[in-house]
Amino acid sequence: MSAVAEAISDELLRRFDISGPRYTSYPTADRFVEAFTADDYTQALSQRRGGAAALALPLSLYVHIPFCESLCYYCACNKIITKHHDRAAPYLQYLSREVDLYTAQIGLGQTVSQLHLGGGSPTFLNDDELRGLMAMLRRNFTFEPGGEYSIEVDPRTIDASRLDTLAELGFNRLSFGVQDFDPSVQKAVHRVQPAEQVFALVEAARARGFASINVDLIYGLPRQSPESFDRTLAQVNALRPDRIALYAYAHLPERFKPQRRIATVELPSGAAKVSMLSRSQAAFMEAGYVYVGMDHFALPEDALAVAKRQGRLHRNFQGYSTEPDCDLIGLGVSSIGRIGATYSQNAKTLEEYYDFLDQGRLPVVRGLALSRDDLVRRTVIMALMCQGEVQFESIELAYLMDFRSYFAKEMEALQDLEQQGLVTVDESAIQVTTQGWFFVRAVAMVFDRYLQTDRSRARFSKII
Repeated sequence: MSAVAEAISDELLRRFDISGPRYTSYPTADRFVEAFTADDYTQALSQRRGGAAALALPLSLYVHIPFCESLCYYCACNKIITKHHDRAAPYLQYLSREVDLYTAQIGLGQTVSQLHLGGGSPTFLNDDELRGLMAMLRRNFTFEPGGEYSIEVDPRTIDASRLDTLAELGFNRLSFGVQDFDPSVQKAVHRVQPAEQVFALVEAARARGFASINVDLIYGLPRQSPESFDRTLAQVNALRPDRIALYAYAHLPERFKPQRRIATVELPSGAAKVSMLSRSQAAFMEAGYVYVGMDHFALPEDALAVAKRQGRLHRNFQGYSTEPDCDLIGLGVSSIGRIGATYSQNAKTLEEYYDFLDQGRLPVVRGLALSRDDLVRRTVIMALMCQGEVQFESIELAYLMDFRSYFAKEMEALQDLEQQGLVTVDESAIQVTTQGWFFVRAVAMVFDRYLQTDRSRARFSKII
């Protein structure tokens, strides 16, 4: 067992078994307001077109494909369960209309260095539909050679020939949704996919030269136990993906209707979840993985681990990224975007999304224009989440303020985390310790002004 894993006691894990944001943005999406409209967003796009950002930094694109053939009971994503594949064709037409509205604002041919297709299940689309979608995007944007182009893959919807199509279309990163290899757990969450199928697909993907393969896992699902999850961990280590995303299941049936089909009595106890997390960390680090931060592990040679070592790690609505901090355009139902000092979110239902586009309007229904305080805190929180440190001087020069005076309450609150061994604080910086990196969300939460005024955290997942 690694020295780092040994240092993380169950007691410490239990102490920080609390809810909190994932900080894919700050302020977090639950703070978006309907007072921010499509007109506000259009103004932000116009400012980008006339500003230096349009020339200096490439864009990131996110495309949400909401369709799934079957319902996974744990899922909290915005999705539409249907076996009617003909629903994809009109959706793709509306995506094209949305892109037309963007290019009318920012111009054709903007450079893109990052693309992510999420869902739902993007592989719900057939090969011809994926070709059409990518052709449409390439007509409107310029894709940078060597960029990061990823797609979420439901192993139940693809085979080796479909992997050929994904490679042909320029995808270089795949994320396989595994969650758990245990057949009993798979049955309990209504997602049955034999381990042999996943192993065969990963082997085929490697043969086709994909630059990085990620596997998603979830602990805390019904019928899981520390012992059963140990078996899944051993299988994942044998699979040896380039990256592993390990998420805690948040059971919120009052918010997410599919979760009502999960038998609460079959959920593991809090102590069992803590044990699964602790054992996962130890198993992955023993297998040679680097803990990148907040649920993410990567092999040392993977670009994500290299970016962490070199201090080039970034974070956006897709999670950790090697790409520089840049504007993000979110396409499709419920997608979230970031342009300059604004965030925006599209309509969450197909009907409303289609209606906006039929009117020739961007389908933005809420968002936020960031205040100066938001921008300062975003810089601090992202520095903690990505680099694990905040240099006071860099914040003071950027925002013309005195760090210790501005954040007097926060500096006092950090004392408890310092006593727990999670951070060190001196005259010039806050540094997250090796142990504290596993609890970095708790450190970032200290600087979240919205949490300071609203202690209701039930809307968030557990931070570990």
